[in-house]
Amino acid sequence: MTSVHQLLHDRFGFSHFRGVQEAVIERAIGGQHTLAVMPTGAGKSLCYQLPALARHGTAVVISPLIALMQDQVRSADGFGFRAAALTSASEDPRAIRDALRDGQLDLLYVAPERATTDVFQRLLQEADIALFAIDEAHCVSEWGHDFRPDYRLLLPLLDQHRDVPRLALTATADKRTRADILVQLGIPEDGLIVAGFDRPNIRYHVRPRDGATKQVKSLMTAQSGPGIVYVPSRNAADKLAEQLDSPHRRVLAYHAGLDPQIRQRNQAAFVDSEEMVMAATIAFGMGIDKPDVRFVAHAGVPKSIEAYYQETGRAGRDGDPAEAWLFWGAEDFARARRRIETEVEPERRPQERERLNALAAFVETATCRRAILLRHFGEEPPERCGNCDNCLEPPATIDVTTVAQKLLSAAFRTEMRFGVAHLAAVLGGDDNEKVRQFGHDRLSVFGIMDADELALVRPVARSLMARDALRADEYGGLSFGPGAKSILKGDERLVIAVPPKRVRRARSSSPELPYDPLFEALREWRRHRAKEQGVPPYVIFHDSTLREAAARKPSSLNELSAIEGIGDTKLERHGESLLEAIALAKEVEHAPAA
Repeated sequence: MTSVHQLLHDRFGFSHFRGVQEAVIERAIGGQHTLAVMPTGAGKSLCYQLPALARHGTAVVISPLIALMQDQVRSADGFGFRAAALTSASEDPRAIRDALRDGQLDLLYVAPERATTDVFQRLLQEADIALFAIDEAHCVSEWGHDFRPDYRLLLPLLDQHRDVPRLALTATADKRTRADILVQLGIPEDGLIVAGFDRPNIRYHVRPRDGATKQVKSLMTAQSGPGIVYVPSRNAADKLAEQLDSPHRRVLAYHAGLDPQIRQRNQAAFVDSEEMVMAATIAFGMGIDKPDVRFVAHAGVPKSIEAYYQETGRAGRDGDPAEAWLFWGAEDFARARRRIETEVEPERRPQERERLNALAAFVETATCRRAILLRHFGEEPPERCGNCDNCLEPPATIDVTTVAQKLLSAAFRTEMRFGVAHLAAVLGGDDNEKVRQFGHDRLSVFGIMDADELALVRPVARSLMARDALRADEYGGLSFGPGAKSILKGDERLVIAVPPKRVRRARSSSPELPYDPLFEALREWRRHRAKEQGVPPYVIFHDSTLREAAARKPSSLNELSAIEGIGDTKLERHGESLLEAIALAKEVEHAPAA
């Protein structure tokens, strides 16, 4: 058997494993069942691709979305794998089935819905299976943030092949979810390998929403490269794309309401682009495996802190600097709490409330955001990360307990039926028609706030709603939540951060990458090469590989093979062409000026 290190170098062009990759791969090659919890961008796909080469037979990869499978097949092909996806979109499913039976596939991707059918299980009985890889394994757990019932049906299939190692992979699973995955997929407790959850190359920013379109536009001005903007509805995706799309930078929409052909075309355009921005609902979540996304923004709070972690993890998968922005409003938390109480099964509500409260703590904190994220997943990080907005530009804080008590009192005395604008009018002594109509000008809370306090009413209301001390009904009326009593009685202080108003790039914790004309020339070569071959640019080479090539300026295939990310297959397919591009760019660089 070829050593794993030799395979890593020859096929993938890497000189060493990252993080826990080697431990996971050794277990899989050795036939042991494993659950690997690794952050997005940590190289999970290599953990089943390399064992697929080292073991005899085909690795069956269970993956949740057709678009994701197609992307994974394309990337695997770039490394010289014999890979296919058996889906409703497959052009020749019979040929794929025959190739599986004949041992002509290294990797076969299949959705859980198909994997659990009798027809597919009979097909596997006729094939030599090297490994079962269950991607996005958190989908198997009812405690997970993206539960899919079909994942729950996989265990009987896996148990039909008890001697075949099973490898479950996820980037997002807290302690309870991890324990459930082990049970549901029949993996022993000693098969759990947890890498650190930290993505140090992602910088986290959070701002109160103040015109999401304007804020996203400012972000796009400050941040180059591909980006994803998650929005709460299909209509919002269409509207944002329409308002921000321009000939200089495309912005397209992606959501389940689009015609499938348009949705597929928009996704393909995004995958191929090096500058485009996608305005998307969470339907875009697991369907993208693009490594060079430079920013992810949320124009509203996601469903949970796990969902936020996974969605922001779409940025910077290549390890280069990336940014995550969250623009939030109090109404986001009000809607989320109503959804929990009306749409979630009663037995799951306490867990969902915990998740939402964790997200509220994340957006409200004046301390390190990364520390809050990592503690949620059971880690003990340093108090400061040096790469989030609060660490780079510590916000001013203000004790607003008195303002909060006055606001809560006004809500109570107005029978908890009115919104923040009316309560502010009462507290400010605004003797308007609506205030007089309901007799609120005669209440004890009428006119008890001065101008400075009134300026804080909206941020205080936003904070109280995030903490579930105030709840908004579908008409905007504010009533007490569970957290109101302790603030009213003075048992709990309310301190809020005062964030900067502008969306701008915070000062960097590391030097910006300098402009390199040779690197830019190689990116241009890559664009043409990708267009010729009908694949996204990153399938040819990642930026990090081109950056190293630009720095080392190799002049032979042997020198080129020493660069990270250039294995035998890519050297054979693109080596000569890349060397020509380097030589041409060097000639242009040293040519005398006209």
